[in-house]
Amino acid sequence: MDTHETPVSGTASAPDLGPAARRIAGLLGGVDDARLDAPTPCPDYAVRELLGHLAMLAAAFRDAARKDLGPSTAVAPDSALPVLDDDWREVLPRLLEEVAAAWRSPDAWTGMTRAGGVDLPGEVAGAVALDELVVHGWDLARSTGQPYEAGEAELRSCEALLAPDEDDPDRGGIFGPPVAVPAGAPLLDRVIALSGRRPDWRPEG
Repeated sequence: MDTHETPVSGTASAPDLGPAARRIAGLLGGVDDARLDAPTPCPDYAVRELLGHLAMLAAAFRDAARKDLGPSTAVAPDSALPVLDDDWREVLPRLLEEVAAAWRSPDAWTGMTRAGGVDLPGEVAGAVALDELVVHGWDLARSTGQPYEAGEAELRSCEALLAPDEDDPDRGGIFGPPVAVPAGAPLLDRVIALSGRRPDWRPEG
């Protein structure tokens, strides 16, 4: 995971993960079973794996915020393809609520924690959690033909996290190479491009 400087500088400016979590929950009703094997902007994931990944990351970052370190925070996200449980329509919305609530605690943004098997400052973990929700929310919307928007404050936090810098130009190898976008591209497109995705990606066919 990346440890770039982020807009978070203490709890007063800590972003709220609630809007990003609620957007994902709002997309779930548009995911019918016929779409579960459809492609996503994540090359290794179909929609079912993307949903499984969202469930795993929500649980992991919930526990990271609580400093409840254990199996959920120890597993690297690329260690195996995520498995989507049969009860995901009930479980995933609850996990999204829980991760957003956990990061509303000022204590979540202080000290050290762990996520994906990596130890990192709480404020960086929170910024990574927000970025995961924003970018994978876009992935899910684009894969299932649904509209997607995000707030400017969220996108600015993601932009700061994702931007390469001189000390870590490949951003720890976590993200794909940034994709070029036209000058004046919308902020959401710029963030998606920084994550290594093409903002104009559409499912085949």
